[in-house]
Amino acid sequence: MIQLTLATLRPRRAVPGRDVLDASVTHLRVRPGDLDLYRHVNNGVYLQYMDLGRSNYLADLGAFGRLSDRGWYPVVAASTVKYRRSLTLGQRFTVTTRVLGWDERVVYLEQLVDRDGQHVARGWVAGRFLSRAGDRIAPADVVTAIADEPRLSPQLPDDVTAWARAVDVAHR
Repeated sequence: MIQLTLATLRPRRAVPGRDVLDASVTHLRVRPGDLDLYRHVNNGVYLQYMDLGRSNYLADLGAFGRLSDRGWYPVVAASTVKYRRSLTLGQRFTVTTRVLGWDERVVYLEQLVDRDGQHVARGWVAGRFLSRAGDRIAPADVVTAIADEPRLSPQLPDDVTAWARAVDVAHR
């Protein structure tokens, strides 16, 4: 939680030339507080790792100031994680975050957790942006604000489209 707070309040420097469709990589290490009674990372902690990855993704784009100036902030509308391997104390790993596309309601992201070239977990996240007044901001407007130009969404993979319908976040 401390890492997420720092990443949000004091984001890392923007990466020059970074595009909204470029992947962002966050390097992390398993800490004692991340473990459950079985001595591996608790499933809920993966969601915090992914929160951190999304904050770093926005930081890499230099988006925090642009969004904050407009009074916009991100929230998670839905998420699904599939776990393949465990992480244990002291292990180093990465969270790779990338935008898959967007519709009129949400932005769809994929987040991969990897350790030593092995796939550990995969998450899909449907994210929204809200204004301080609580209004939903169209994802295309957010992309335009970050990229300085209007952009069309890439076509979403079929499995992500099916997931979005199943969790009821897809545009109707």
